[in-house]
Amino acid sequence: MLKRIVRTVTAMALISAAATAAAAPPAGFEQRVEQLRKQFGVPGVTITIVEDGKVTLAHGWGVRDITTNRPVDADTIFFTGSTGKAFTNAALATLVDEGKIKWDDRVIDHMPDFRMWDPWVTREMTIRDLLVHRSGLGLGEGDLLFLPNSDLTRKETVRRIRYLKPATSFRSGYAYDNILYMAAGQLIEEVSGESWERYIHDHVFRPLGMNHSTDTDAEFQANPNHARPHSRNSGPVHGMGAQSPLDENATIAQNAAPAGGLAISANDMSRWLLTQLGHGKIPGSDQRLFSEEQSKQMWTPEVIQPIRHFPPEFAVTEPNFSLYALGWDIEDYRGAKVIAHDGAVLGSQATIALLPGKNVGIFIAANSEDGEIILGLRDELLDYYLGYPRSDWPEKFHNFKLSRLTMAAKEVQTAEATPAQVAPSLPLERYAGDYTDPWYGTIKVRQSGNGLAISFPHSRGMEGPLTHYQYDTFKTHPALNWVEPAYVTFSVDENGKVDRVTMKPVSPTADFSWDYQDLLFTPAKEQ
Repeated sequence: MLKRIVRTVTAMALISAAATAAAAPPAGFEQRVEQLRKQFGVPGVTITIVEDGKVTLAHGWGVRDITTNRPVDADTIFFTGSTGKAFTNAALATLVDEGKIKWDDRVIDHMPDFRMWDPWVTREMTIRDLLVHRSGLGLGEGDLLFLPNSDLTRKETVRRIRYLKPATSFRSGYAYDNILYMAAGQLIEEVSGESWERYIHDHVFRPLGMNHSTDTDAEFQANPNHARPHSRNSGPVHGMGAQSPLDENATIAQNAAPAGGLAISANDMSRWLLTQLGHGKIPGSDQRLFSEEQSKQMWTPEVIQPIRHFPPEFAVTEPNFSLYALGWDIEDYRGAKVIAHDGAVLGSQATIALLPGKNVGIFIAANSEDGEIILGLRDELLDYYLGYPRSDWPEKFHNFKLSRLTMAAKEVQTAEATPAQVAPSLPLERYAGDYTDPWYGTIKVRQSGNGLAISFPHSRGMEGPLTHYQYDTFKTHPALNWVEPAYVTFSVDENGKVDRVTMKPVSPTADFSWDYQDLLFTPAKEQ
């Protein structure tokens, strides 16, 4: 999901307008974006491009909300997802510059209550380790502590990390996570005495003049010029069907904000891009947000990532190397070094791509989950600035996505059309009870009418009926239609009692953050 914005008459825009003669996006680019937006059914898009220290495009297309049709403009704020991880790192960089922390300090020296599953890992985990996805946790492990929402505090969420079993050994490989960025946000609070939200506002947004950007749900909702997230949930799997706006309360859970809870406008994002390309120098100023040394640290690769493979038509865009730094992906694109990061959350998607060798920065976002327009336009712009002809990447990504979703839908429909005709092994009332997972909490399964219903702690919208699928497996029907449904399997012991409950997503294309497979529930002990 991505975000696009339109230029307004601000000091930034005046600077931008004066500079457009220096360089410009491809001829007809604005018309191209609008054509793709309509073709793919994307509500709103925003794009910012900076070149050689100047803003050459800050523009928006479409609407903030398909129910109101209010247009996107240059100050419309969009959720930017995990592109916000670089902001958390920038905040940490300011603390490094002040001498309050070092990147290789042990986390427990600043946050004594911090614990991982393994005591040795607890002792050895550094601040740098929190930020580069090499902790040993599995892909997205623990994300259900903030999805689809949460009433847990960040401190309580971080306390529960100790119950997450590692998938691999410490520092042995790469697996993307969000929960350790929550820990990084909590560390900022414990070191600075200010909440992560206050610190980002006062030490990042304010110095950069990012006056419309927000880092809390309340501020996002209070800003009348915000882009409402949208998704497709009326088809056989998430991502298919008609576009619909999410519940207005479907905002980022505040405990997860350091991992991806920012909402940023096009005009504001141009300030960030210029600062990144300026290695910490605040645009239009002699001041710095962070030192050149910290810029170098944040762009220095730490972990090798596996290279994602796409169909043959994407072969020329496949990187030769893919690495992770402090909140940034470091890759090559057609041989050129690219500093980038994508973001996807709650009906919104975004991407940032920097070409240091060309002194170009690109930001693209949309208030829907139609990521093909973001990824496609990003590669189209990279081709343009590297001197390659247009290759219609948005259309190719669109076809690729439709193919994947169609295959997933067939898989789900085939499975659910031919379940094993085997009834549950127990009467329904024998499945009812409270079941606890150490890191997640206690779910409640209850009889409801002639069936069962399930509810989840600390999250609104996951609750709903359980319908029988096959054997001792049931399917959830979440109250919020954009929540990924799951299969719930009850294991019965030799005495005919439920001794554990496991879950897994129904859709093979479910986002990794729906980490149902990491849960293991056992009957709650009676008090």
